[in-house]
Order: sequence, then structure tokens, then C-alpha cells
Amino acid sequence: MKATPLSNCERRFLLRAIEERKRLGGRQCYDYRNVRISFGADYGCCIVELGKTRVLAQVSCELVPPKPNRPTEGILFFNLELSPMAAPGFEPGRQSELLVKLNRLIERCLRNSKCIDTESLCVVAGEKVWQIRLDLHLLNHDGNIIDAASIAGIVALCHFRRPDVSVQGEEVTVYTPEERDPVPLSIHHMPICVSFAFFQQGTYLLVDPSEREECVMDGLLVIAMNKHREICTIQSSGGIMLVQDQVLRCSKITAVKVAEITELIQKALENDQKVRKEGGKFGFAESIPNQKITAFKMESAAVDTNNVEEQAEEIITKADPPSEAFAKPILHTPGTAQIGEGIENSWGDLEESEREEAAEEEGESEAAAFECREMETEDTSTMRETKKDEPIVLSDSEEEEVVILEPQELPKKTRTQTNSKQENTSKKAFNKRRKKKRAAR
Repeated sequence: MKATPLSNCERRFLLRAIEERKRLGGRQCYDYRNVRISFGADYGCCIVELGKTRVLAQVSCELVPPKPNRPTEGILFFNLELSPMAAPGFEPGRQSELLVKLNRLIERCLRNSKCIDTESLCVVAGEKVWQIRLDLHLLNHDGNIIDAASIAGIVALCHFRRPDVSVQGEEVTVYTPEERDPVPLSIHHMPICVSFAFFQQGTYLLVDPSEREECVMDGLLVIAMNKHREICTIQSSGGIMLVQDQVLRCSKITAVKVAEITELIQKALENDQKVRKEGGKFGFAESIPNQKITAFKMESAAVDTNNVEEQAEEIITKADPPSEAFAKPILHTPGTAQIGEGIENSWGDLEESEREEAAEEEGESEAAAFECREMETEDTSTMRETKKDEPIVLSDSEEEEVVILEPQELPKKTRTQTNSKQENTSKKAFNKRRKKKRAAR
């Protein structure tokens, strides 16, 4: 991952604030950000929010053959994905150094700590065992990915329920949730990671570093511990030398933080189980806080429905009587009726008058077109008579040139002039007839 580069001014500002024991979010050096857990509609699905860092966890299972060297134990598979949706610095489809380190740390925290009883996942020794797969997706990156991923992983495993199975001879029957209640996983303890960031070669220490604080830190120490104060794994990165007292101090802080987070996880699991048994609403949609962007909000007022009839009668008596009242609507033509203030409808009459006008206009236009055609035929006949007396010259050339002999005296009226005058006269006659009809009506 290529982190967002910080300017020298930002770097100096952050380091100066850390020296003065101040943090950007207003927290103290040993304070943890708020942890929020919400469950999905299905078992084994949850979202953990550590400040603005969000991780989605999903657990699934299937029956597979066991490993040859462990025929009586189930299989655990863990996978963490960093997508560009969480931060623009993450590259899709590429195993970065940070992703490999986080996956190894999660495997050591959850698998090597033996927090899950793998022998309880065996169905038929040497033939069929349950394979539990934990997929972690980083939705938003604001620092301290490993802590949020470890909390989301253990919460999803505790919340998951696998289908019930029965074995009769060599036949294995897997029951649906409707036939038999799903079975939870056998979990011995809850390992949780707590991260510590060191600055100026271990001089200053911060718990739960944010994304900006990770950019200027010199080293990182991650301790995985359960509520019984048992250290499951520990890892130091960054190339700094830590003193024994510093590690012991970090382990004491880890014990306090792990106890608080474990209690929060147990309460969240109990509340979700209680809601599911009572048949209440659960899932991501129900866990989203109801935040509205409206500026004004009015509370719903109760409506008094007593004495409604008396109040209605009083309003009717005080009101003015209508000017005209019609008992039945008047139907003039099919599909029309009286609406509004009682005025008679004249839609049918308007339609008939419009149709008559359209028919008259069509008849007049046809008559005018017929007169124009007659005038054209007369003009063409006169032109033919004049052309009969004209001599015709034939040419023997290949191009067949045509020579037109024009008469000495041109006719006074050409065809174009006569046509334009006839059109004008026909239009004037048509307009006069239309005005007379409208005046008669």
C-alpha cells in the first residue's frame, strides 16, 4: 500500500502534538476509539466499527475431506481483503506486503491460539469434516486495521451457527435450519489484538493509532490477549528496540482493553440473541442510526375523534347554502357529463361544429384545386397549338443536340404568371366565402 504522503508541516504538527500529549481526535494517549458492533440478518455476519475504520466479517462452512495428517480435526481458513473502496492507496488484485503481514497475524491470533475446538468439527473421521471459512473485508481505512479485523473475526465466529448433522452408518444427513436448530461453534476463549504506536525511538507511546499517526510512527507493537490475561501472540515491527519495561507496560494496558472489549462483545451477542428469540427487528438496516437532514421536526400530535358528527353538523349549519344545486348530472352526448359549478357542458356541440367546418374547408379546397387543374390544362393546350407551327430541326451529331427555335413575338402571359395569379384569385375567393359563413353563424 502507498500511504497518502504527508507534508513536512503536517508531520511536524503531529509530532509536536504527540510531544505535548495531545491527539487529533481529542483522545488521551491510552484511550481507545469507540467500538460499535452490528449483526446481519444471517448468522456469522457482522460489521465492526473502530472509530471510522470499518470491517465486514462473514463466516461460511462446508463439508470437505480432512487433511491427511489431521483426520479428526476440522479446517480453518482466514482471508482478509483490502479493496480500493477502503482507501485509494490499496491496489486491487495484488498481494501487498501489508496484506500478507495482516493475514499472518490474524492466523496466529485465531488459529494458533487454539481458540476454536477443531475436533468438534469432525463428522466422520478421515472422511468428512467441517471447513470454517472467515472472510474479512475492509470497508473504510482510518488506521489500526488489525485490531478492527481481530474483533470482527472473533465476533463473527461466536455469532456463527453451522447446520446440524446426523450420521447413520455411512450416510451423513445435513439438516436445514427449519428442520433442526443450527449448532454454534465451540470457542474456548476470545483473543483480541491491541496495537501500540511508538514515536521518537520509543519515547512516546499511543494506543489505537489513527491513519495519520501511523504515517509518522517509528514502530508498532501488536499484542493479542484474552480476558484471562493469556498472551496469544505478540509482534513488533518498524525496527525499533523496545525495553522490557515498555513491553510489560503495554501488556498491562492490553489486559484492561481486552477485558472491556470482551464484555462489549458478550453484551452485543446476548442482545442479538434476545431480539431473534422475541421475533423483533434485526439486521444491518435496523442497526443504522436514524439520522435525518431535515431542519425542523414536529412530533406527531394525537387526533381527537370524539364528537366528530356533532362538530360536522355545526360546520354544515354555519356554512352558506350553495347557489344552485342539481340533483342529477345532465348527459349531452355519450362520454360527457356535468362537472364543476353546474354549467351545462357543450363539448359535444363544439365537436360537431368543428367537424362541419373541417368538411366545408375540405370541399372548398378540393374545388379550388379542381379549378387550378382546369386552368393548367387550358394553358398546356394553347402552348401545344403554338408549338405546332414551329419547325423542328434534327441533328445528326452523336450528342443529339436539340435546338429550340423561339418565336419572334413572345406571348404576353407565361405559364408561371398565370398560375400565380390564379392561385391568388382562388385564395381571395376562399377567404371571402369563409368570412361570409362565419358572419352568418
